[in-house]
Amino acid sequence: MRSLFSLQSLLVIGIIVLSIASARSSSLMADRYHAIEPLANRDTRQNSQKKNTLKSTGSHQTLSVLDNTHTQLYPPASTLKILTALAAKAKLGDEFRYTTALSASDSDWVLRFSGDPTLTREDLNRLLVTAKRLGHRKINGDLWLDDSAFSGYDRAVGWPWDGLGVCYSAPASAISLDGNCAHAALYSQKNGQTRVNLPAHYPLKVITTTQTVSEKEQKARHCGLELHSDNTNRYHLSGCMTSRDKPLPLKFAIQNSALYTKAVLKTLLKANGIVLNGSIRIGQPSTNTARQTIARHHSNPLPSLLKVMLQESNNLIADNLTKSLGAAVYQTSGSFANGTAAIIEVLAQLGISLEGAQLVDGSGLSRNNRLSPQQMFAVLHYIANHDAQLQLITLLPSSGLDGTLKYRPSMRAEDITGRIKAKSGSLYGSYNMAGFGLNETGTPHTAFVHFVRDFFPDKTLGQGYQMQDLTNIEQHFFRQVIKQSQ
Repeated sequence: MRSLFSLQSLLVIGIIVLSIASARSSSLMADRYHAIEPLANRDTRQNSQKKNTLKSTGSHQTLSVLDNTHTQLYPPASTLKILTALAAKAKLGDEFRYTTALSASDSDWVLRFSGDPTLTREDLNRLLVTAKRLGHRKINGDLWLDDSAFSGYDRAVGWPWDGLGVCYSAPASAISLDGNCAHAALYSQKNGQTRVNLPAHYPLKVITTTQTVSEKEQKARHCGLELHSDNTNRYHLSGCMTSRDKPLPLKFAIQNSALYTKAVLKTLLKANGIVLNGSIRIGQPSTNTARQTIARHHSNPLPSLLKVMLQESNNLIADNLTKSLGAAVYQTSGSFANGTAAIIEVLAQLGISLEGAQLVDGSGLSRNNRLSPQQMFAVLHYIANHDAQLQLITLLPSSGLDGTLKYRPSMRAEDITGRIKAKSGSLYGSYNMAGFGLNETGTPHTAFVHFVRDFFPDKTLGQGYQMQDLTNIEQHFFRQVIKQSQ
């Protein structure tokens, strides 16, 4: 395919190890890789990025070239979703949709779930309304919830345990409903206690023993808000929080989505006047009784799913698509294991080698994921060279305008707003960005990778002070991206 752009001279900025001295003579260390490449057909394996060491203390800097490090592995965090999106486009195609189907026999009904990450209780209700309209008002046997589309763990190896109770860590399950997420709020009370408000339509149990304290007391006690949850969808909030005038919004990851869905369906059956003589059961009926499909629900097509995934950095969509890729490539139930293997295989068929990379999920949530800048550049160049067919760049957030980049401090400057299309990613010391710089007409003209790892702000200096350093570094780099894109 002919190159989209003429080859420019390559701007290489390299990996930088930063030592930022504080006013208190303490320092923090971070590894930083950042580079800009012109968009052109090229063999990215011939790239010659170099590692530089930059030591900064006040206004004094020294720089020395060390070695080639474009193949070093970094935690990609949510920039991994770019790879997931490309693999899904290549293998599943734009017509791909998730289908949830309701079938019935004279005895049992079967509701077959496909892992649709956008399925809602309203969608399930419409299936039951259709069934009733067609004359199906009684289930003589059981209602089976078929979860065979996926197998294995609902959470990938390396997901941080302390975040499993919140929605960004919602389980990637075949039976997914309401985003596997429940919204609630925690209120401060004048007696130092708290109360939690959970809308009645959520079949969950939430209690709080959290205490409200002053900011000074919280620091003295070294206490914070803690969440404990279990597989029966029970949640316990404990610890302490500073007193608030407004409620604290909460988003609970539904721990057992099958149990949650059973409770929702029980309510919906009753509301629709459909009698269930048996039980709601998980799995597949043991008999091969002939059944008639009486209702189906289809998700939006793949491009719509990818837009939400990339714009909002939706982990559930990314990980369920990963499992669906595994199912499509290997013709079996999808899992994290075969899904990540499928991403590697599909990209290899496109000429992108992920040799040496470590992928354990499709969202980037796992701390075990590793990817080199060279591999990310290979993906970006492929996307750019095939953008007419893929239409992926348009789905990425625009700097300072939408998605996860709308309020990013480093992208809100007027000269940066709208000039970059990229995916961000952050996870335990990693602050990443990968994407494209746009020229004056809004056409992608450069690809860039900005990976920062092991960045741990000195808490004694205040979060805002230390994060401002990172914001300044990013902003300086993004201006270079824009300059090189002209």
